[in-house]
Amino acid sequence: MTDLEAALRRAVRGEVGFDVTSRALTTMDASNYRRVPLGVVAPRDADDVAAVLEVCREHGVPVVARGGGTSIAGQATGTGVVLDFTRHMNRLVGLDPEARTAVVQPGLVLDRLQDAAAPHGLRFGPDPSTHSRCTLGGMIGNNSCGSHSVAWGTTADSVRELSVLTARGRRLRLGQEWAGAPEGLRDLVDGDLARLRTGFPDLPRRISGYALDALLPERGADVARSFCGSEGTLGVLTEAVVRLVESPRARALAVLGYADEAGAAEAAAGLLPLGPLTVEGMAVDLVPVSAAALLPRGGAWLFVETGGASGAQARARAEAVVRAADVVDALVVTDPAGQRALWRIREDASGTATRMPDGAEAWPGWEDCAVPPARLGAYLRDFRGLLSAHGLRGIPYGHFGDGCIHVRIDFDLLTDAGVARFRRFSEELADLVVAHGGSLSGEHGDGQARAELLPRMYGAETVALFERAKAVWDPDDLLNPGMLVRPAPLDANLRFSVLPRKPVDVAFGYPSDGGDFSAAVRRCVGVAKCRTASVPGAGVMCPSFRATGEEEHSTRGRARLLHEMLAGELVTDGWRSTEVRDALDLCLSCKGCRSDCPVEVDMATYKAEFLHHHYAGRRRPAAHYAMGWLPVWLRWAARVRAAPVVNALASVPPLAAVAKRLGGISREREVPRLAGQTFSRWWRERGGRPAEGGDLVVLWPDTFTEHLSPSVGRAAVRVLEAAGLRVALPPTLRGRAVIGDGTSRSAAPLLSLLAARRGRVCCGLTYVSTGQLDRARAVMRRTLDLMAPVLETSAPVVVLEPSCAAALRTDLPELLHDDPRAARLASRVLTFAEALERHAPDWTPPAVNLPAVGQTHCHQHAVLGDTADRRLRASAGLTGELIGGCCGLAGNFGFESGHYEVSAACAEDQLLPAVREAPEGAVVLADGFSCRTQLEQLAGVRGRHLAEVLAQGLE
Repeated sequence: MTDLEAALRRAVRGEVGFDVTSRALTTMDASNYRRVPLGVVAPRDADDVAAVLEVCREHGVPVVARGGGTSIAGQATGTGVVLDFTRHMNRLVGLDPEARTAVVQPGLVLDRLQDAAAPHGLRFGPDPSTHSRCTLGGMIGNNSCGSHSVAWGTTADSVRELSVLTARGRRLRLGQEWAGAPEGLRDLVDGDLARLRTGFPDLPRRISGYALDALLPERGADVARSFCGSEGTLGVLTEAVVRLVESPRARALAVLGYADEAGAAEAAAGLLPLGPLTVEGMAVDLVPVSAAALLPRGGAWLFVETGGASGAQARARAEAVVRAADVVDALVVTDPAGQRALWRIREDASGTATRMPDGAEAWPGWEDCAVPPARLGAYLRDFRGLLSAHGLRGIPYGHFGDGCIHVRIDFDLLTDAGVARFRRFSEELADLVVAHGGSLSGEHGDGQARAELLPRMYGAETVALFERAKAVWDPDDLLNPGMLVRPAPLDANLRFSVLPRKPVDVAFGYPSDGGDFSAAVRRCVGVAKCRTASVPGAGVMCPSFRATGEEEHSTRGRARLLHEMLAGELVTDGWRSTEVRDALDLCLSCKGCRSDCPVEVDMATYKAEFLHHHYAGRRRPAAHYAMGWLPVWLRWAARVRAAPVVNALASVPPLAAVAKRLGGISREREVPRLAGQTFSRWWRERGGRPAEGGDLVVLWPDTFTEHLSPSVGRAAVRVLEAAGLRVALPPTLRGRAVIGDGTSRSAAPLLSLLAARRGRVCCGLTYVSTGQLDRARAVMRRTLDLMAPVLETSAPVVVLEPSCAAALRTDLPELLHDDPRAARLASRVLTFAEALERHAPDWTPPAVNLPAVGQTHCHQHAVLGDTADRRLRASAGLTGELIGGCCGLAGNFGFESGHYEVSAACAEDQLLPAVREAPEGAVVLADGFSCRTQLEQLAGVRGRHLAEVLAQGLE
């Protein structure tokens, strides 16, 4: 233990982390930069912060304050001690509705403040797109803004008083009329009044540099306001009194379509006199195909929100905006759900923009320049010209009403030549912004990305004044050194420089990342959508973070550890890393991040890849053998007809306890009962031949349907046949097998028949989820051999278990990327609802006419989609929306020893409350075997597959 660590542990009541994991999780924020800290401290209160500052001052170690870690300029990284305020100092201390103020701690997430203020008709004005995870302390440090700044300004406009600790331990209460000013600050201002009055651009989004002009006497000598945007370089915030604003009773959203972004930009300033709440802009490049139908015609759009005392008034104001705008097309939305869906398109742009339309990577660095709104159109044209001159591409979007543009640019930050071009472009763009009267930063701060270029905006003498102000507050340069004044070069400390230059040898194909695992890991840019405390709508990501609240168990945290594993500086034992293994241990492999993460980080695949390498040539956990090889054990039990014996033994508690301990199964879990008759045996006894009639569909006998829930398979056959479809099962003999009976006889000569090997199709899911990828590939190749006759037909493959369908759609072609049959089979996979919709479009399901509750399977949400399911439920009269999240059992995860508490917490997040609150007589839908098992074991409720509900309706 180092002297510094020992001293901090003696002085601080909060957690002190100098271990590899704690440090690795804070090497980066959402920027291009990386710094390795000495350690991390999670202070419990202001006294802890004071103690940290005292210890670090004695040891000459810098201190960096950190909130949600979503800063885009590098200011939330450092080489000393990082203060993590999110763990303990995250409370709403008080809220006064009459005074319209709130007292907050720096680690409070903005949405928690909004939730508390909403019942009083109030809200905090600024609302960055990261509102679900950014903290008030970080917002004050960066002087954050958000989409509503045209109405309510920046964070500085909403700050009343700040409680601050200086690096030398002084406790200050900052406010107006020099309240809390450190000694020497007033003299500094009085000595340079002329410069402060003339040297600062007058525009709504001027965030760059120190706001020393807020200290002018005519502006109230507001020390609190001048502290905003100082990026943790002047003092450490411990508490804030912030102003709340009245939230409109009703809102409407006018979406205005323009031919291109220049047209939208030029129109934005003209709408400001109408008093909108937002004027946001984005172009078609950032709109996912799935969301395009929600928008009016056009190549770019303005999102203009209006408010009112009533819905009619808000709509009238939105329609007035439409009339005043010269648009290609327009849409006015008053429905709150419809507005949320549209706003999600805009908010996800910060992540979506990290990939160009062709899949090329794009990066921040010039994320948020701002110019006077009236000059935005001209600036954008010049900006586009500069991009072209440097052979770069970027997709602008952002706060058009404030003249603030966000853009991610396809810089090559992996080669020396690319980094040199990054520098040249940055210098020329800084000059362009200044030529238009703008600010290098209009929202996210200067950090390391732009501070070096501040002399181009302010001149050397004003920057020298910034340095003197820093010396007044922090004479020892202890707080976040290298930011704002005496900055590190903008092309130093790039986070990509430590990654391997050659592709890493991996098992999966990573088709969207050129087969490069490093590129896959680079997808995580740190926007931290995975750190939200609740998920909107049917979202899933990230259940383990919501259960634990720990960065280590978020998608971002795991991606950071994988990044450090590849870097090899902190995490030094590569694929054998215990730190990475432990972080991935609570990943449910729910695949939620594959769809919910704006940049489609796929942690389930990364986990499988890591486990494959981590345990190569080594003994695995018992659960990997017990549940990873589940298809083998269940087939063996069925072959010898051992289900009654297994069920009887599992019902004897001492025997069950021994079996669970040997199998690595949680002692709290009950072992599911095996079916007395497998689904395929029922099929054979039924006759084993397709009925006459319509289209042929091949029903996949997945392991769970086959051995544990054959009632689902029987119900599906009944419904599919009632819809006029011919149902067959896959062949079980390799070679020229006849499709249809589950025990197909070869059509080849007798010798070929005798030489053929009997087998069962399997998606390989259990092997993939436990990282047994060599075995998974062998199983998948055998499956492709068996499915060869099916692939020669046009028959779809209907898969009832969502996790197995998702494995066939994604894991199969990504793991067998060298076998063209894998892609062909993946393209044939349909869910139960998709099969009915596509192959029996004229069939009318039975009228069930009942309310339905439940949860969309996480794999279905992430990979398969549920549009067809929604339509089928509606046709059958099943009313109500299924909730999001993950049931928490997640295949083998919830059964593994040590996972029970997290598994149960995930279920309590959304699923179990929804079931408890279900109306009388509601159908509990759960298409996944894991979901049904979780419901039964935790709530005593029987969930049913949609096929079972419809089959019962046929009766």
